[in-house]
Amino acid sequence: MYFPPELGHETALPVPTVPAGSSLVTAGDVRWALAVASGYCGPMRQTTGFSRMPEGERIAFAVVGGGAPIVLPAWWVSNVAEDWHFDPFRRFVEGLAAGRTVVRYDRVGTGVSDRERAPQTFTPEFELATLCAVLDELALERVTLMGISCGGCTAVSFAASWPERVDRLLLYGCYADGHTLGPPEARRGMVDLVRSHWGLGSRLLADMFGPSWSTETRSAFTAAQRSSADAQVAANLLELIYDTDVREDLPRVRAPALVVHREHDRAMRLRGAREVAALLPHAELVTLPGDAHLPWHGDGDAVLRAVAPFLHIEAPAAPASEPHTDGLDELSEREREVLGLVAQGLSDAQIAERLVISPHTVHRHVANILAKLRLPTRAAAAARAARAGLL
Repeated sequence: MYFPPELGHETALPVPTVPAGSSLVTAGDVRWALAVASGYCGPMRQTTGFSRMPEGERIAFAVVGGGAPIVLPAWWVSNVAEDWHFDPFRRFVEGLAAGRTVVRYDRVGTGVSDRERAPQTFTPEFELATLCAVLDELALERVTLMGISCGGCTAVSFAASWPERVDRLLLYGCYADGHTLGPPEARRGMVDLVRSHWGLGSRLLADMFGPSWSTETRSAFTAAQRSSADAQVAANLLELIYDTDVREDLPRVRAPALVVHREHDRAMRLRGAREVAALLPHAELVTLPGDAHLPWHGDGDAVLRAVAPFLHIEAPAAPASEPHTDGLDELSEREREVLGLVAQGLSDAQIAERLVISPHTVHRHVANILAKLRLPTRAAAAARAARAGLL
């Protein structure tokens, strides 16, 4: 159902007509075409709407860009209207929308979604049902999922349960088992602090989410958290984070996956990302410098450059002060050529056909590239190429 960007009154979409002689289309095709025609996919223009849960709760969602859909399952607390006005966040989403349609939403109980949430709904199953409701509203049959922070658990469970609906899985700042995020006493203490003193709790969480943030950024973050959810909902959702365990779901994911994590993330430690990557059957892990937990904080463009080859989007240009060689000066001209094609997502066979050489020769070039750049995987090499501006 279409809504104007300011989330005003409901506006019904027109009933489509199918020209005589045209091929049959599914209801999903028609609904998605209507969404596009109504502005859901306007370039760099956010459009908002609501979907509904089976029990009637409204879920606020936002859509930006155009192209193949990438859906961001909701993280801890958010606000699809207010977050869009935070410049680093908007720049990050617009970067993802360079060739893709980006969909995100607020959990029930947060942001612009219905704020009333029954206690029994704080479960992973309800989070999955929320994601399904948004996908069904937009008639999205097959998507790329980008799970950020605790949204990664929802993305993993969905990809494991409905593998035919997920073409790629991107996980950032994620974990497999919430019980490993801290000792039991520390987890209980954090939940109790948020529930009893949301202001102090949000400030403590800000210290974990962005140890290097300025005073202004920390203040803005804490204010946004408190305006996006009340203390009870925030505490219940934090408790859900600690209680969620997707270790059994991870091996069941069939989609190719990329796991990205900042090295000094204090909210979700790097060891959690390593466990996630190890349990996924088809995953590669890319680590980035920095300590900010959310990808749009700190060097958000570096995150976009790391994920661009995987998502087949345009990477932001590297800043002029950043060395463009990034170790690439050790590569031969042919190796640089091969690396550029790897960064475009081509397989060894496709590169061999493009360069008129054997797949075995390509494989040897890739092995040499990884050795010279001291990188473990093709995804890491592709990210290095993107940061250096080879795309």
